[in-house]
Amino acid sequence: MKLSFLGAADCVTGSRHLLELDKQRLLLDCGLFQGFKTLRERNWAPLGVAPASIDAVLLSHAHLDHSGYIPALRRQGFRGQVFSTPATRDLCEVLLLDSAHLQEEDARQANRHGTSRHEKALPLYTVNETKKAIEHFVGIHRDGRLKLGAAEIRFTPVGHLLGACAISVRHAGRTLVYSGDVGRSNDLLMPAPQRMEEADVLLIESTYGNRQHPPEDVQARLAQILRQTFRRGGSVLLPSFAIGRAQALLLVLQRLREAGELDLDVPIYLDSPMAIEATELTVKHQKLLRIPASDARGLCDGVRMVSKAAESMKLARSMSSPRTPPSIIISASGMATGGRVLNHIETMAPLPRHHIAFPGFQVGGSRGAKMVAGERQIKLHGQYVPVNAEISHLEGFSGHADADGLMAWLRGFKRAPEQVFVVHGEPAASDALRSRIQDELGWRVRVPQHGETVSLG
Repeated sequence: MKLSFLGAADCVTGSRHLLELDKQRLLLDCGLFQGFKTLRERNWAPLGVAPASIDAVLLSHAHLDHSGYIPALRRQGFRGQVFSTPATRDLCEVLLLDSAHLQEEDARQANRHGTSRHEKALPLYTVNETKKAIEHFVGIHRDGRLKLGAAEIRFTPVGHLLGACAISVRHAGRTLVYSGDVGRSNDLLMPAPQRMEEADVLLIESTYGNRQHPPEDVQARLAQILRQTFRRGGSVLLPSFAIGRAQALLLVLQRLREAGELDLDVPIYLDSPMAIEATELTVKHQKLLRIPASDARGLCDGVRMVSKAAESMKLARSMSSPRTPPSIIISASGMATGGRVLNHIETMAPLPRHHIAFPGFQVGGSRGAKMVAGERQIKLHGQYVPVNAEISHLEGFSGHADADGLMAWLRGFKRAPEQVFVVHGEPAASDALRSRIQDELGWRVRVPQHGETVSLG
């Protein structure tokens, strides 16, 4: 058994972990690098192993930092299958096609304005290539078990997102467990992560490895933001991940309406075609949620869906007028790295009456991280825009377990793994979790280096 860390070994994105079992090669996740430019450039670098030599991809969940490189892998020669839960497969079709569309559009814009360093800007992958890649997804059986050659594989739900699972691979009497992203025990939408009991080798994510979620009531906090902003005649923009976070926001807004804390005549706009599709899939897979089916079906009651780009632009321009009544806009992307939310930020950020609240993790180097950190101007569409609107970070909406939550999940193992690798975290977060595992559990643990290969005996 041999393990190579081809991504998310020194950062919080680009999850790609290659597991070699005799002559079999399995890739645990196949994600995009995001955030700082130096990391994004890794998406264009050689993978570190011939894609054609990989037999299968085992996918923990649909978020792009775990799935977004799959079409590129196929473009480079991978011809195996991608195994995931059915919900993950459904969400990936939405996410990956949107990613491909954005990359094609970014390349067109770069070529139109001459902003590429290359003679001709190209997308990492195209919509057509993505459609072909999606055809090779295979949904696993209801019990989460799968047999691939001599390997026995199991997918175990860990909350976080529809279909998200930890992955265990048993081969020759030894078991490797990869956590994927571990969810919160008190998540708004998803059940608590299921515990796992046995692992010889363990890969644990560390997104929040050095932080605790604030004890605030997210519903009360959002209600406070809405009241204060509406009082001064402003609107609230919620840059949101289209899958998971947008649906949690809709749930809280519906609860505020039911409690009489949000007037029914205040418009709520869901300005993201992908979030609209993801909400439909949330209803389709409502049995995976912790909320009643009636709450899932009512997420979009009274919500104005903005599907067409022209409607989105009209809505964004309206925010510049003081005569526009207070509104709530949910738009993607969640870290303001692209998408329609940029048009809203361009209009709303310069105006002090508005409020931009980021409900989730902001990876270093993203526009969202810069705005949350207090930067007073932000670059959009090649121009710098002043940031005078009020900015908030609603960490209580995060779908990740915090440091205590990760430690609680680890304590579910009945015996100490022979080796623990801390992955999928920024350096400070990964090292903080490593230290806690070593000091509190006494386990053998370390943070691997990007590109490192280890033999597991």
